[in-house]
Amino acid sequence: MNLTGLLQEHAVARPRQAALCEAARSIDFATLADRVARGASLLRRAGLVAGDRMLVFHPVAIPLYEVLLAAFHAGITVVLADPSGGRAFLTRACQRTRPRAFFGSPKAHLLRLMVPAIGRIPMALHPSGWCPRSQSWEVLEREDPAPLCEVDDTHPALITFTSGSTGIPKAALRTHGFLLAQHKAIADALGLRPGECDLITLPVFALANLASGVTSVLADCDLGHPAEAEPKRICRQTARWNPRRCAASPAFFEALLRQPDDLPEFDSVFTGGAPVFPDLMDRLAAARTGMRVVAVYGSTEAEPIAEIDLAKLGSAERERIAGGGGLPAGPPVKSLEVVILPDRWGQPIGPLTAEALDALRLEADRAGEILVSGPQVLPGYLDGLGDEETKLRVDDRIWHRTGDAGCLDAVGRLWLLGRCTAKHVGRDGKPVYPFSIEAAARVRFPGLRCAAISLLGRLTLVAQGDLPDGLDAVARAMGCDDLRSLPRLPMDRRHQAKIDYPALRILLAKDAGERGAPTR
Repeated sequence: MNLTGLLQEHAVARPRQAALCEAARSIDFATLADRVARGASLLRRAGLVAGDRMLVFHPVAIPLYEVLLAAFHAGITVVLADPSGGRAFLTRACQRTRPRAFFGSPKAHLLRLMVPAIGRIPMALHPSGWCPRSQSWEVLEREDPAPLCEVDDTHPALITFTSGSTGIPKAALRTHGFLLAQHKAIADALGLRPGECDLITLPVFALANLASGVTSVLADCDLGHPAEAEPKRICRQTARWNPRRCAASPAFFEALLRQPDDLPEFDSVFTGGAPVFPDLMDRLAAARTGMRVVAVYGSTEAEPIAEIDLAKLGSAERERIAGGGGLPAGPPVKSLEVVILPDRWGQPIGPLTAEALDALRLEADRAGEILVSGPQVLPGYLDGLGDEETKLRVDDRIWHRTGDAGCLDAVGRLWLLGRCTAKHVGRDGKPVYPFSIEAAARVRFPGLRCAAISLLGRLTLVAQGDLPDGLDAVARAMGCDDLRSLPRLPMDRRHQAKIDYPALRILLAKDAGERGAPTR
């Protein structure tokens, strides 16, 4: 089934309900469906056919979703790549995906001059105005609506790239069937119901909303820099559209909590894409009494995997975090199965039989690799590049090796211990996952931004800013050899909520070489 068939259904069922809202304008389901069908006609008349690929660079706004959905409608595959990855990354993305068309904002069209691989793409479109050698999207109003391109579940819909936190970014190919399964999993996890209204910062949730008949209010900020969101602007926007729920990265909520009295009156918030610590959830709940606060764990290849409600974070869970037990992600979502296998990250596994997999499963509270399988789990990457590292075939079923370490407790809840690649051999010769130390420090010192990292065989805890009293004792008790501080810890580009460990290593080396670092 073509994913945009669901949009057409909602256009009939709720034609005048807003589908997408920006700061000062909106588009209803009927108008969006009409523009999507006309846009599909424009793409076809331009010479694109089902199976072609189109590279898209545009801020998260209504035109982005029009183009995205029009391409799906026409059976064209959309390629999304983060421009901040740099010229080499963009060149590789073009070489890997070989797009026949490029769509971008006027500013994005400068990339055609800066990156030769983009400049060589045969066809170019822009949302409005004028760009050299390109066609305006706005002429779609002259087109007749195109019929929906009927595709099967295996037809490619979307190609994105992983963050590359464990190596070279992989090209994740999502089919229409995969996106439909992901939509169902997200709808179930968030409790999406037609007619509701959400504030959105994560594009994948907007797609799920459109497929569910839910209004998406696109947050009035640069979604490439969620930590810089301005609470007053978000407050004005939510006062206009009245969303009752919000799904966003921890960095976005940290930004809103700079002015907690202005936090919109949501009924519930969902946050993920990076570690979600209890103190953030506590502060959100304190800012709006009665608001439900949920942390969601997932990845590019599997979204969502697990979720945990703040109401389920009791004293026993917090004591376990403080003792180095990791960060609770909650029970896996219903559509997914999770297993913990011995940590052999970096080594191929399998293929296996179901019996062999069962024999490898670790018992409750034993730490190892997290593997997931289910309909919303990506079965493989573009051209199979990356499958050997992350995919495990068990009979006729594909399991995804997340690269995360963790365990399942006695009642089936998932606990996160960080990246498998970060594993450190402790003083007693036993493996230590540094993220468990970060979580322990964060729960003991709420709001502390810190990173535990293995350097030259020594485990170092690095805190941002001044070292709080007592942190040294906690660090030593958790097995750290050194304690240091930096004015600011580097964060990931995508969510601005995860530590950029390669950049941190460079900073620590520079800091030590130039002036040394505070150690206690």
